[in-house]
Amino acid sequence: MPTLLVVEDDTAIAKGLAHNLEFEGYHVLSARDGETGLRLSRERSVDLMILDIMLPRMNGFDVCRTMRAEGIRTPIIMLTAKGQEIDRVLGLELGADDYVTKPFSIRELLARIKAVLRRTIEHIPDLDCVHFGEVILDFKKFEARVRGREVHLPPKSFGMIKHLIQNEGRVVSRSELLDRVWGYDTFPTTRTVDNHVAELRAGLEADPAHPEHILTVHGVGYKFVS
Repeated sequence: MPTLLVVEDDTAIAKGLAHNLEFEGYHVLSARDGETGLRLSRERSVDLMILDIMLPRMNGFDVCRTMRAEGIRTPIIMLTAKGQEIDRVLGLELGADDYVTKPFSIRELLARIKAVLRRTIEHIPDLDCVHFGEVILDFKKFEARVRGREVHLPPKSFGMIKHLIQNEGRVVSRSELLDRVWGYDTFPTTRTVDNHVAELRAGLEADPAHPEHILTVHGVGYKFVS
């Protein structure tokens, strides 16, 4: 069930979008201003954002610009005013993936959401075996070797490092790791993520106190660098 974040300050439009998207089987998060939308994009695991341009506290352009500057690659469909071609061009230049012009039909928006999600899923690599530094990870066999020596890692740690590698260079929040690795039906804490990161570093890093691959981004989460 993909998670969509709708950032729209018009209550009627926001409620209508949420109702239709949930009817189609999506999990929907909502924000009524740009700052809240940006915060949720950092804290939650979001598969796609529907982002209005004219928002209080922080406009859609600034939200998109900030997300891309921080390495957040969540696909963005921008909602633009009718006839404002400059808005569409600027949004795409800032890193938006698509746009829909208001007023729009829900059928068109759903088609664009499916198309963007399809392109995104196709570009996320499925990993069987990864080699970085002196580490070899076999995700099919759940085996890890460092300098030829086998290292034991729990399955959840394999899930975490796999998600970090698939998003190499992007900061992944603790909440996103909880959503992706543990799922919505369990209730671990962010401390659980930190403990697994410490275990990953102890097993894979040459100097766990000064990691080269599994990096902390203070106040946000973690980032993988090969």
